Amino acid sequence: MNPSIADLRLNYTRQSLVEADIHPDPIQQFQTWFNQAIAANLLEPNAMTLATATLNGTPSARIVLLKGVDQRGFVFYTNYNSHKGQELTANPQAALVFLWGELERQVRVEGAVEKIADGETEAYFQSRPQSSQLGAWASEQSCVIPNREVLEQRLANLTEEYQDQAVPRPLHWGGFRVIPRAIEFWQGRPSRLHDRLRYRLASGNWIIERLSP
Repeated sequence: MNPSIADLRLNYTRQSLVEADIHPDPIQQFQTWFNQAIAANLLEPNAMTLATATLNGTPSARIVLLKGVDQRGFVFYTNYNSHKGQELTANPQAALVFLWGELERQVRVEGAVEKIADGETEAYFQSRPQSSQLGAWASEQSCVIPNREVLEQRLANLTEEYQDQAVPRPLHWGGFRVIPRAIEFWQGRPSRLHDRLRYRLASGNWIIERLSP
């Protein structure tokens, strides 16, 4: 007989997370963990849950791909007219979650959101494969369509139109940056007494706090 959902559990034993071992800068600490996730050959280590909300607080979440991170924040790209794009324009606050289950790790990010500069968006768009560039034109993201054939026909038409020329970036497509005010690093530990270290921005400085699991 299959186990019940309530009986599904693991005892995390791989590593610990202590204050003496972490970098004082959370972006540097994230880069360390992210590089370790890449080295572990995890499937799409840059996959992250993006949570947004409407002005009245109705939340929504989905998986997107991180495409850049530096001291300014965490960058991803999307259709500005999509569901998430409209919510971020109306309510520019977001949360991110990275889950690297094989390493028994999780990272949570909370912060304000801004659109990135057109030049940065343009450079990234032109670095994408042509199939992805054409996909940005073919899909009116989050809009209702009658069937898949509509998408495939749009893509076929665009492929023919741009077969011998560069694909311009759609003005409705671009990047967002999550500017962190809090970043939490979670390491699974035995008996559900997990390690949780939170970096919280206060008066321009990062404060490191241990949270109870």
